Amino acid sequence: MVTGTTREGIVGARRIVVKIGSSALTSLDGGLDPERLGALAEAIEDRMQAGSDVVIVSSGAVSAGIAPLGLRKRPRDLASKQAAAAVGQLALVGEWSRAFGRRGRVVGQVLLTAGDFARRDAHRNAQRTLDRLRGLHAVAVVNENDTVATSEIKFGDNDRLAALVSHLVGADALVLLSDVDGLYDADPRSPEAQFIPEVAGPDDLAGVVAGTGGSLGTGGMATKLSAAVLAADGGVPVMLAAASQARRALGGGDVGTVFGARADRMSARRFWVRHAADPMGALQIDAGAVEAVSKRRRSLLAAGVTGVSGRFSDGDVVDLVGPDAAVVGRGVVSYDSSELPTMVGRNSADLPEDLRRAVVHADDLVPL
Repeated sequence: MVTGTTREGIVGARRIVVKIGSSALTSLDGGLDPERLGALAEAIEDRMQAGSDVVIVSSGAVSAGIAPLGLRKRPRDLASKQAAAAVGQLALVGEWSRAFGRRGRVVGQVLLTAGDFARRDAHRNAQRTLDRLRGLHAVAVVNENDTVATSEIKFGDNDRLAALVSHLVGADALVLLSDVDGLYDADPRSPEAQFIPEVAGPDDLAGVVAGTGGSLGTGGMATKLSAAVLAADGGVPVMLAAASQARRALGGGDVGTVFGARADRMSARRFWVRHAADPMGALQIDAGAVEAVSKRRRSLLAAGVTGVSGRFSDGDVVDLVGPDAAVVGRGVVSYDSSELPTMVGRNSADLPEDLRRAVVHADDLVPL
């Protein structure tokens, strides 16, 4: 919900994730633009000097590798993208390091793939690394590990990565900086497009037409909007603004579009289950179980399970599928897929004592 204090909350946030798009850092002909990157580093350093911890999610690795490799446009095939990222990532983090080094700040690079968020152990390791960098007063520059990520384990864009990182580090705000000054209900180049300064919830997005990315990036307004909604759903307020307005966005907060966060912040574990983990299988459940898990927030018991699909182990995440084949929830299962078929539809009293625990406990279950 957006209130009069939403912008104030973002301005006063103690822990912030700032995502910067490729178009704000690079040009197709000249690669990285040190002047623009330096100005962004200055604005971020000033915010850190004012008492905030900042984690940067920086796009631009693939774009920064285009010109040095003699490519005329952003590559489409995976191998060429990875080659461009291998060259550009080195240049990108080097430029961030030089920019912050002028203010005596150390930079640490953290490369992640979607698989790192899907696996709970890797998820925790990334969290500890980022927390420790902050504790040592270094600034973490996070990017997708494009040189090893495949189409199956990619975030798709760094906007979604930023939303996931904002919850990973317990951020108080997410600031998305790009070449657009905020959200419009149509293409901002159209004279009929109306600027939207605040988004309180899904109803405020009715009729909004969001476009895809340009030649330098993979995102666009559609991915920024999706990321903002994802972060806000997890309890993190969001500001979407132009990179050229970074100082005002991080200082006065009087620019861009703000997205109000849900009042009850989702726990890190429940957020991981809902947004980051890869479901390893599915449980078909009856209408009574759908009512129990989606409306009454109860645990899923064996009696409500009608079928099992996929191969999974105790502790994996599975989808919960209702009688109409719609996914109604997601949760951490307490049994292996090989154990569950003998338990389907049975009351707890009819099961051996060691099989009477919930199939998915309410604390590990998120309705969708």
